Amino acid sequence: MNETEVFGEHKARWVTISTDEYESMKSTLEVLSDTELVEQIKESREDFKAGRFKKLRDLLKEIESKD
Repeated sequence: MNETEVFGEHKARWVTISTDEYESMKSTLEVLSDTELVEQIKESREDFKAGRFKKLRDLLKEIESKD
């Protein structure tokens, strides 16, 4: 849910958002504040663009064949 509503006028302004949206924003901030994780995400995107990945079904077949 991406709807926001603004209520009232005061010296301090506020915005009301859903709990889900708030939790999502907190999670995003947590990820973005972790420089190591952000670097891993960048590297993963580069790997994907370069075709360095396995499809899940292929990976599962590979795992099953090892058993």
